Amino acid sequence: MKVLICDPIDEAAVAQLREAGLTVVVKTGMKEEELARELSQGYEAIVVRSATKVRRPAIDAANGLRLIIRAGVGLDNIDADYAKAKGIEVLNTPKASTDSVAELALAHMFALARSLVRATETMRDGQWEKKAFVGVELQGKTLGIVGLGRIGQALARRALSLGMTVLAYDKFVQTSPVPGVRMTSLEELLRTSDFVSLHVPLDPAGPIIGPRELALMKGGAYLINCARGGVVDEQALLSALNSGKLAGAGLDVFEEEPPTNSELLRHPKVTLTPHIGAQTHEAQARIGKEIVEILLSWAKR
Repeated sequence: MKVLICDPIDEAAVAQLREAGLTVVVKTGMKEEELARELSQGYEAIVVRSATKVRRPAIDAANGLRLIIRAGVGLDNIDADYAKAKGIEVLNTPKASTDSVAELALAHMFALARSLVRATETMRDGQWEKKAFVGVELQGKTLGIVGLGRIGQALARRALSLGMTVLAYDKFVQTSPVPGVRMTSLEELLRTSDFVSLHVPLDPAGPIIGPRELALMKGGAYLINCARGGVVDEQALLSALNSGKLAGAGLDVFEEEPPTNSELLRHPKVTLTPHIGAQTHEAQARIGKEIVEILLSWAKR
C-alpha cells in the first residue's frame, strides 16, 4: 500500500507503517496544485491534518486513491462528500485530541481570568504593575459550552471539578451525558454565562456567533474558540471587545490561518494560540496510533 503523508504526524507512527511493509512518502507544505500533481503518482491513501486542503481538483487528479485520513477532528479542509461520491473513503481520528483541546480551552480561560499574557509582557518590559491586574476566579462562575460532543464533555468535567456551574447547548443533544451539566437554549446560555466556549464544527451557513449572539452575551463575559475560526464573526468580536461588552476572548483558530487581522492579533483583551489544540505529545501519539490502526486494516483488504 502506498501512502502519502501531507502534514507532520508522530514519527513513531511513520516508522511503524514502514516496518509493516507500507510504502510511506512524507511530503509536507504542498499547495493544492502540488498535491494534485503528487496524487497522480498513484497513492492509495493520504493523511492530512488541518494545513493541507484536499479539494476537488486534487481528488480528480488522484490515481487509485481509496482513502483520505484526517489526523484530527474537523473535515472542513477536505471536500469529503465529493470524495465519497467518487468512491474514496474519508476518515478522521476524533477521540485522540479530545483531552488536549479541552485543556487548551481551559488554559485560555485561566489566562484571561488572571491576565497572564499582559502581566508577563509588562514584567518583561521592566514594569511591576501589581495593582493593574485584578483578576477573577473560575470557581463559582458559569461556563456555557456550545457543542457537547467529546471535547465539550471533557471540558465540562474539568469545569465542574473547579466548582463552576456548567450549561450546554447542542442542537443534536437533548439530555446531558455529563451529570451536573444542564442543557439549555443558546439564548439562555449566552445571557447567563460568564465564559462561553465553542466546540462545534464549521457551519456552511455562517458563523454561529455573530453580532446578534454577541449582543445577547452577558456584559463582561469571555468567549473561547478552540473549534474552527469560521464559527465566530471576527469583526463583530472586535466590536464587542472594543465596546467593553466582552471582557476578553481566547482564540486558537481564525477565519484565515495564519491570521492577518492585525487589530485582533494585537488586542490587549485577547489570548492567542496558533491552532495548537491537538499539539501535545500525548495527543499526537494517540493520533499516530489511530492512523496506524486504520492503514494497517486497509492494507489487508
